[in-house]
Formats: sequence, C-alpha cells, structure tokens
Amino acid sequence: FISILPSRNYRPMEFPPLQNDLILRSARGLSVERVPVWVMRQAGRYLPEFRDVRSKHDFFEICQTPELACQVTLQPLERFDLDAAIIFCDILVIPQALGMEVQMVPKQGPVFPTPLDSPLDIQKLHFDVNVCEKLKYVFDAITLTRKRINGRVPLLGFSGAPWTLMSYMIEGGGSKTLSKCKAWLYKHPDESRMLLEKISHLVSEYLAQQVKAGAQMLQVFESNAGYLGPEMFKRFALPCLQSIAVTVKRRVSELGCDQVPLTVFAKDAHYALEELATSGYDVISLDWTMDPQQSRQRVGDGVTLQGNLDPCGLYASPVSGL
Repeated sequence: FISILPSRNYRPMEFPPLQNDLILRSARGLSVERVPVWVMRQAGRYLPEFRDVRSKHDFFEICQTPELACQVTLQPLERFDLDAAIIFCDILVIPQALGMEVQMVPKQGPVFPTPLDSPLDIQKLHFDVNVCEKLKYVFDAITLTRKRINGRVPLLGFSGAPWTLMSYMIEGGGSKTLSKCKAWLYKHPDESRMLLEKISHLVSEYLAQQVKAGAQMLQVFESNAGYLGPEMFKRFALPCLQSIAVTVKRRVSELGCDQVPLTVFAKDAHYALEELATSGYDVISLDWTMDPQQSRQRVGDGVTLQGNLDPCGLYASPVSGL
C-alpha cells in the first residue's frame, strides 16, 4: 500500500462536542470518577428492535447500508446508560473486500462457499483493493453515526486481527479446532506469514480510515488467539498485531488526524499478556478466564486493562452477589 499524505487543504471533520469522555480518559490511563461500561456485542439480537430490523434486511445489507448500520448502532444507547457506542459491522468485511464471498447462514453463522484450500488460492485475492472505495460504506456509517450520536458518548471502530481473519478464510466458517488453518502454519509457514502480512496491511489502512471517518477509539479482535500455543502465537499472530499498532498510528498522523486509543483483544491468550503489554496498544482487553489483579501484576502500569465480565453473568440475579 502507498501512503498518501493529506493535502494542505485537508481539515478534519467537525462533530458535536463530546459530553462523556470516560472511556477515552480511562484508555489513556487517566483518573476517572467511575468505571466506564460498554458491551462488545452491544447492538444485536438480544434487542427486539434489532430483531425487527433484521427481519427485514440481510445481515450484510445492514452492514453495507450506512443508515441501517447507524440505526442499530444507536439502539442500545436508547435503552441503557452506556459509555460508548461501537459501530455495527462485522470483522468479515475484510475477506469480502479481498474478493471472497461470505454468507450469513441462519443458525450456522458465517460461511465461505469457496474458502482458501491451498496457498495457490492466495493469488486469487484482491490485495490491490482500494480500501476507501471498497469499504466506503463502513466509513460513511461511522461518520453518520458520529453526527447522530451528537456527542453523547465516544464511537468505537474495530477490525478483526489477521490470524482470526485468516482462520475464517481457510476454515470456511467457524471451527472448534481450526485444524485446517493451523495445518497451514506447520505445512506452509512462509505462505502463511505472507498472507498474514498482506492482511495486516489491509487491516491497518482500514482502521486508520475509520479514524478519519470519525472513530474515537479502535479495537482489534484477535478472537481466535486461544487456538494457538505461546510459540505459534509469537511467531505468527503477535508480529501482525505489533505491525498494525505501528502502522495505524503512522497512517493516522499522515491523514492529519489526532491519535486515538488502540485496544487489543486476544481472547484466551493468557500466556501472552506480557508480550501484549509491549505490543503498542493502549488497552488490553481481558476475557473472563483472566484474573484482573493477576493480569495487572503481569503487565505493569503501562497499559489500561478492559474486561473481564463473563457475558453469561448477565443472567445472574441482582441479589446473587455476582
């Protein structure tokens, strides 16, 4: 990808003043009067108003229609006193931008009709894609939502991380073992690394453009980190995460925008907390298997910790003490 410096006439977009910056201050390690709260799958099928929209529109139609994406992003804020909104989208828009077909199948989830079967299939991917054009609907949704949110809370953007995206592209959907994708790492390490690096470049530009569009904080979802052991994570996944952090910050500056906090969520990667703490992110998101106090001792004071509520904890009774 070629980095293009902003023109001298470029001016950042103007948005309504922010009224609640709790999560941004917390992410930067500043003192806050209370712990900010948001939910990773904040807009979704637990809301009847979302199910109503979903009954009329295909999942990816919602993602690709800025007005609809904005509508469902704001739905949770009408019900709950949350401290952030996260744009409604999906991590798999990246494989779609590369030319892969992704279907959202009811009761099954995402399905790739033609996954990557061998390294020879890599050449079929469109790595010369123009991110600003191909994923314009995401950026338009972010800008529209940032205006409609009217400064109530910050708007978060996100992307899937390279290893997680690669696993979907090879497995053809969700998997309990990721055996096909992990086999690539052992059988085709050079080709796997090349694919991961190419995805990293695309993800970096995608995230930087989200900031230009109005995102005030970013999260990188390495949801499948736990399928890798410590050595394989350090060899294949971690270098991509480090590269993304460096490249996004550089591109944000080149685009003439202010820096925003970066969060990394490497689910089940308890073995890599120390490495994640020095990977260039402002925030490490913990899953519910990680003890916050122990995690703080391991990572030191240089990063903010986010999490680690078990989603099923929402089923607990208010008087249960949980």
